Amino acid sequence: MILDVLVIALGATAAAIVVYLVLIGFVLDLSVPPQPLEPSEVAPSTDPPAPRRDLRFEVDGTSLSAWLFLPEAASGPVPCIVMGHGFAGTKECGLADYAARFRQAGFAVLVFDYRYFGESEGEPRQLYWIPDQLADWAAAVAFARGLPEVDPEQIALWGSSASGGHVLVTAAADARIACVSAQCPSLDPRTDGQRLRKSVGTGPLLRLVMHGQRDMLRSRFGLSAHKVPVVGPPGTVAFLATPDAYAGYSALAPKGFVNEVCARTVLRATGYRPIAHAKEVRCPVLLQVCEQDQLVSPESAEQTAAILGDKAELARYPIGHFDIYRGEPFEAAVRDQIAFFEKHL
Repeated sequence: MILDVLVIALGATAAAIVVYLVLIGFVLDLSVPPQPLEPSEVAPSTDPPAPRRDLRFEVDGTSLSAWLFLPEAASGPVPCIVMGHGFAGTKECGLADYAARFRQAGFAVLVFDYRYFGESEGEPRQLYWIPDQLADWAAAVAFARGLPEVDPEQIALWGSSASGGHVLVTAAADARIACVSAQCPSLDPRTDGQRLRKSVGTGPLLRLVMHGQRDMLRSRFGLSAHKVPVVGPPGTVAFLATPDAYAGYSALAPKGFVNEVCARTVLRATGYRPIAHAKEVRCPVLLQVCEQDQLVSPESAEQTAAILGDKAELARYPIGHFDIYRGEPFEAAVRDQIAFFEKHL
């Protein structure tokens, strides 16, 4: 009798799950209105654009777009800083300003777009998939090492926000990396998710999970991706719907920026913990913490520094997550980065 009841209960539960998934994946209208970014009120850099070469390299048969900045009058191979952007960004989202300063300091700089984003190839477009991005980092490092202008034993990594976690994982897997700079880094998405939940509420995050389930199901059947905005004003359906995120992306995004990301990202993000790889890193690491950060946890950077021990250099700034890309916070951060690179390259 009890066994029969359990069988019936399990069958009913399984049927309910199937019905839910069919509704979420294929029946309900879960379309999300686009969220155009407002024009930035932050003045862009007035520095003239640094000369660069447009290059491409391949990873897993996919062509990735990159910029190469070379210092003037280099007499031989020079150290190279490899740079990648944060969540759903492209190399045009402010990275040239950093690269120009590093070039002036005498370093080569390779800046690349992840597959599925920007000028790189890959389908579906706007897919933020962490295993692929880590493979892109490894390929970018290998490409930089093969450039005749670059000293292959003097490769540094630069990351910001989400890529601030990627560079730590990349360095953990590659003992030849000379040093790593990570500003406002996302090192423990579990903790970051708790911070985001406090900021936007549980309800919007649960709705986002539902959109992620729809996108994942559609991908399993080879259907078109279901996408949500990367950022949106508070109260809207977007991966990041905090006031500082919407304003921050508006300040950084170039004309034509695609404010979309495949929703399945939300289902995989919390299982990725760069902090867990810190014990395997063998090179110096600069961790730049924005003390008023609403998106990533300053505490996770402190914990990462403790794991790294004497390999870590910790810098703190009394600013929010997106302040570090412009104005005096940018100047302070890039000065510290150049001093770090000059010390270790």
